[in-house]
Parts: sequence; structure tokens; C-alpha cells
Amino acid sequence: MPPLHLRRAAVAVSAAALLPLALTACSGDSKDSSSGSTASAAKTSPSAAASDPMDMNEPFGPACSSVPKDGAGSFAGMAKDPVATAASHNPALSTLVAAVKKAGLVDTLNNAQNITVFAPTDDAFAKIPQADLDKLLADKEQLTKVLTYHVVGRKLAPQQLDKGSFATLAKSELTTSGSDLEYTVNDTSKVVCGNVPTANATVYIVDTVLMPPQ
Repeated sequence: MPPLHLRRAAVAVSAAALLPLALTACSGDSKDSSSGSTASAAKTSPSAAASDPMDMNEPFGPACSSVPKDGAGSFAGMAKDPVATAASHNPALSTLVAAVKKAGLVDTLNNAQNITVFAPTDDAFAKIPQADLDKLLADKEQLTKVLTYHVVGRKLAPQQLDKGSFATLAKSELTTSGSDLEYTVNDTSKVVCGNVPTANATVYIVDTVLMPPQ
């Protein structure tokens, strides 16, 4: 074979040998680039960002941790029942439930629509001297006035409690103040577990019984 033909054959063999190596290298670069792009996208994906707690519309407050995780007394269970029935499943509200029954307000509260209830805990009622509490529970008219003072005739979202004044079913107003999911009612009663849903109401559990103005 002439020398020129030998050189051309050698070049062709070398090119054939190098082509797979080049293709492998390009393929590796492409995979790395694709992987890098995917990782970068995952880091910047909006779904990976934490949501603003105020947008989550969930119960909040230190006392919420004591609510049962399941059953009728859980948040999911309470959401299925009207407010007086839902409260009866929460052991921390037993005094309130007894007072509501004494005042004959169970049906009134259960049949109301889109209300807000500021619900005092048993510890809140325990702050009242026993003699005064017994007297209140025995006076249906006064008891009804006190209990309906804890009820606002519309649903209130947490943001509305920052600085608010709301008419109650007792025909008197209560005030709220605070921020960042820490709220006080009438400057005396703190919300310890708020934004609790029931079938017909939003409940804010408070640590002090609210007394209507005389």
C-alpha cells in the first residue's frame, strides 16, 4: 500500500478510537449540568419555603398542647360539633359547660351561626372566690349576662384581635389587643389557645373570666 494510503488509514483508526471517549465525556458533563440545575431548582422552589404562621389558620397558644390528639376532644373532633357540644368534650372547660347548662344556653350557642366564643378554662373560674362563684351560678339572669358577654356575634380571625372592640351578645363591648399570636382580652384575660374551630364558631380559650361592665 502506498505511504499516503497508510497515513489516511491510521488517522481514520485514531478518530474512531477517540469518538466514544468524547461522547462519554459530553454525556457526563450533561448529567452533571442537569443534576446541578435540579438541585438549584429544589433550593429555590417556592414549595420549599416555610409558610407564614399567620396564613396557616391553625390553633395557637401554649394550652393547645394539652388538647387530645384524637377523638371528640381533639381539634378535628371539635370541628365537627357545634360549640357547646364541642366544649363538653374538652376537660379543661368543664366549669364553663356546667355554667352554660345552668343558664339554659346550650341550644342558643349550638344553633347560632358564625360566632366567636371566648371560653374561660376551669382555672379561670377558680380565680373567682368560691362564695362569689356559687352566687353567680345560682343567679340565672346574671350568669346569662356573664356568659353571653363571652360571645361575639361574628367569627373573628386572629389578625382582628390586634386592636379590636367587638359587640357581644350581652349588648356590651369587649376589647382585644396584642400581636404575633399573643392576645389579651379586656387587658386582663390572656388567650391561651386560640383560633379553635367548631362547626359553628371560632373559640379562643382564655385564662380569666370576663366580667361585663355594670
